[in-house]
Amino acid sequence: MGHRLPTFLRYRDLESHGLTRHGFDRMVSEGGYERIAPGAFVQPGVVDDTTAALMAIAAKNPRATLCLTSALVLHDLTDEIPSESVIAIPRGSQPLRVRFAPVSWHRFDPDTFDVGRTEHALGEGLSIGLYSPERTIIDLFRLRHVWGSDIAVSALKRWLQTPNRRIPELLLMAERFPKARPALLNAVEILL
Repeated sequence: MGHRLPTFLRYRDLESHGLTRHGFDRMVSEGGYERIAPGAFVQPGVVDDTTAALMAIAAKNPRATLCLTSALVLHDLTDEIPSESVIAIPRGSQPLRVRFAPVSWHRFDPDTFDVGRTEHALGEGLSIGLYSPERTIIDLFRLRHVWGSDIAVSALKRWLQTPNRRIPELLLMAERFPKARPALLNAVEILL
């Protein structure tokens, strides 16, 4: 073979790496790769279970986006460690069944799905969507009936202390989410 195989492989990538399905299936049965989702495999022990799951999700659904508590952690807006990856997909999309790591799926409105959406690199040329700090805070206020107001206010308070906070951008973005806007405006006024 001559060249190093990537950490993450899909059946559809085999030919470009000089592998046959039969040969690759043998590698899997010998422990060289493990299945993490339908048609998605990772070399054991190279990445943690959560990263492996996110790689599988990103490969299968390029619109999948880390949101809510998962986004808070990546933006350093909480000290809590979530017990699962929290991922948004547009309403009408199907979640992927993932092995090894717990995932909580949320279906967001396709009309506002891309508002505040960026990318988070996972390695091996893969990335997964990630909501900006502003969008994450708005979503927490929008879903405070599910998540509680404490986490939303705590994240907002921490974000307001960051040097790169952009309050006008937050308020402008909040206009796209009428259910979140009044509570968010109220909290910003109180905290400032």
